[in-house]
Amino acid sequence: MNKKFIFSFLFLTLLLAGCGKKSNGMTTLTIGASNMPHAEILDHVKPMLAKEGIDLKVKVFQDYVMPNKATESGDLDANYFQHKPFLDNWDKQNNGDLISVGNVHLEPIGVYSKQVKKLTDLKKGSTVLVSNSISDYGRVLTIFKDAGLITLKKGTDVATANFADIKTNKLNLVFKHTYEPKLMSDLYENNEGSAIIINANYAVEAGLNPTKQAIALERSTSSYANLVAVAPKNKDNPAIKKLVKALQSKKTREWILNKYKGAVIPAK
Repeated sequence: MNKKFIFSFLFLTLLLAGCGKKSNGMTTLTIGASNMPHAEILDHVKPMLAKEGIDLKVKVFQDYVMPNKATESGDLDANYFQHKPFLDNWDKQNNGDLISVGNVHLEPIGVYSKQVKKLTDLKKGSTVLVSNSISDYGRVLTIFKDAGLITLKKGTDVATANFADIKTNKLNLVFKHTYEPKLMSDLYENNEGSAIIINANYAVEAGLNPTKQAIALERSTSSYANLVAVAPKNKDNPAIKKLVKALQSKKTREWILNKYKGAVIPAK
């Protein structure tokens, strides 16, 4: 075997690896995701994608920062863990250009408490613990606004609202929003604060049932659906399109409803 042939063979091998191709002809697609429910939903569609010639690899992340960084750098083909306001804020803060290629599901954010059974039972001056995820602030404020406990300043855009936009606060509630999202279920278990806001994925991971244990839950009409995000260069990637199609399929939607009993809802 001459040196020219060996070089050509190695170059072809590296080229195929760079294109995500395996020796069996399958296209490898690497997706970053939160553990629950995102990684579970991705595992569900693996057989569907295998029939389409796609070997889906799921890399689980325990935070809301690294998946976008890895997608931006090209270490991931896509990620699935966030909603549009979070993605838009991340792009703005990090000079990024990641985009959504499709909504998949909604995780209703909920209010939990070991001290009261209804949101309106909170006492004056109660402390409400919220994560430091700025893009979720509007969701939190909407829950308290719908319960009649606060009003927002005129002209406030809920999608970008923060706690400085509160106009009236009926119970003089104290909103503390300095905690990592993944710590909220621990704060609830330790009975810290009168009420704790927990994202559904972390609630489910902690063994909580949002539809039964939350004292208030985000409405199903919320626009904060979780999506598949990619770098612009992957927008028209055939494998990505097949992934989104599988995630949005009737079969997957029915599986989500049966699996999570309302704690996770298929996006419209």
